[in-house]
Amino acid sequence: MILNKDTAKKTAELLLQIKAIKLSPSDPFNWASGWKSPIYCDNRITLSYPPVRVFLKEEIAKIVEFEYGKPDVIAGVATGAIAIGVLVAQELGVPFIYVRPEPKKHGRKNQIEGHLESGQNVVVIEDLISTGNSSLNAVDALNELGAVVKGMVSIFSYGFDVAVKNFEDKGVRLTTLSNYDSLLEQALDSHYITDKELTTLNSWRENPSVWGQ
Repeated sequence: MILNKDTAKKTAELLLQIKAIKLSPSDPFNWASGWKSPIYCDNRITLSYPPVRVFLKEEIAKIVEFEYGKPDVIAGVATGAIAIGVLVAQELGVPFIYVRPEPKKHGRKNQIEGHLESGQNVVVIEDLISTGNSSLNAVDALNELGAVVKGMVSIFSYGFDVAVKNFEDKGVRLTTLSNYDSLLEQALDSHYITDKELTTLNSWRENPSVWGQ
């Protein structure tokens, strides 16, 4: 779910401008999953552009307070959302923790780094939602330590049906600054893509696991 269409298109515009998102329908990217994709998203690039990261920080903080109320703690999902999570926590003036994909193999063997008390309200920050599995794995880890996860906010989501179902099954609320629909709308408006490329980009999301094969 996006809260504001103007914000969603502005976010998409910025991500395209700094090439945090690249669209290449005629020369697809290869994802680690083995999927071929006409889009590649790396939101860590936003950290290198101060005006962009300030925009993201402020907009995510607004969503957190509007949707979930000011939490006791902000949690970032490692590694992509650690930095933006810290910025949001600083904006809200609340503590920050981050969640690893799995517990460390050494030391204290933590999966969650930082101070968290059972019963504290937590909002999780993500940079990107694809299937949602890694994001929801972080929610599971927080729940195991007794956190009350109010919801999650992400910079961008591909809007896959499987992700929608995964979040619904877990009962986790997700809000994103921007999504695939807003991205394509902005890309078309700014002449970044043609109508023909739009058709290709829409067909990819309908069945991404077999697209391009």
